[in-house]
Amino acid sequence: MLVMLGLLLAPSLAHAWIAAHVPHVQLHHHTPLRPVLCSRMHGHAAVRERLQESSAADGLRPPALDMAPHGLLRWARVLPAACIGAAVLLHPSAAHASGIADSAFVQASSLIFVSEIGDKTFFIATLLAARASKLLTFAGCAGALALMTVISVIIGQIFHAVPPSITRGLPIDDYVAIASFVYFGIKALLDAKDLDDGSSGIDDEREEAEKALEEAGADQKSGWPLVIEACTLTVVAEIGDRSQIATIALAAAANPFGVATGAIVGHCVATGMAVLGGSFISKYLSEKVIGITGGVLFLVFALTTAIGLF
Repeated sequence: MLVMLGLLLAPSLAHAWIAAHVPHVQLHHHTPLRPVLCSRMHGHAAVRERLQESSAADGLRPPALDMAPHGLLRWARVLPAACIGAAVLLHPSAAHASGIADSAFVQASSLIFVSEIGDKTFFIATLLAARASKLLTFAGCAGALALMTVISVIIGQIFHAVPPSITRGLPIDDYVAIASFVYFGIKALLDAKDLDDGSSGIDDEREEAEKALEEAGADQKSGWPLVIEACTLTVVAEIGDRSQIATIALAAAANPFGVATGAIVGHCVATGMAVLGGSFISKYLSEKVIGITGGVLFLVFALTTAIGLF
């Protein structure tokens, strides 16, 4: 808001100040500056010559009268940019809002990507792409995940909009987000600790995905029926999933646009990997490494959210 005001008002204020303090320089919107400067400089040249002749005996240095208007006009051109830059640099909310958006995008994209790799929705996309059209599978799965992301962000914003009279002024949304991150982080680390180092493939998630596909018969469909079936299976698998709860918690405590964009990007990247090479990737996925990485990320973002409260 301050940037727009600076952009609109600075030129007018600069011209008005020069017109008031330097009467012999007339600044009009329809008058070119170069003819005005040239005419003034010729007049000042004559004055300067007379001053030099009269002050030569005294050894005095005549003032550079011809430079004052030119310097003021130069400041008139620089002042608008200076006002705009000062508004951006000095107004704390502008930089703070930009930082929140960036951190929300990074948090959402990284958390969602780590949560979705090797998840049930990952294997649904992998198995469908291996038996049917990869493009239609991606469209159905990614569309469903984007829809669930928008719904999760709306839920988080509804929770964020609880009146302060009910929460007694406490940032309950931030507290819930921190608690959720800590819970998922500790749970992921404990689950990873119980796994063997050579554990890979995430068999349980894959078996659940195969069972869901067999019951729905989605691998026998094509065209729009395949897209709808992939979307339906993904929505059912995503309800109550860790990534959905993480999205709700992030949306309640951070910039909703950054969260939505970051989460959708994370979903699309993970789904694209599942569609293009999910079967190959799953053979080399280490559930232990994924669990440790996800747990550490959740705890780090819980810490950064807590620091933001103080």
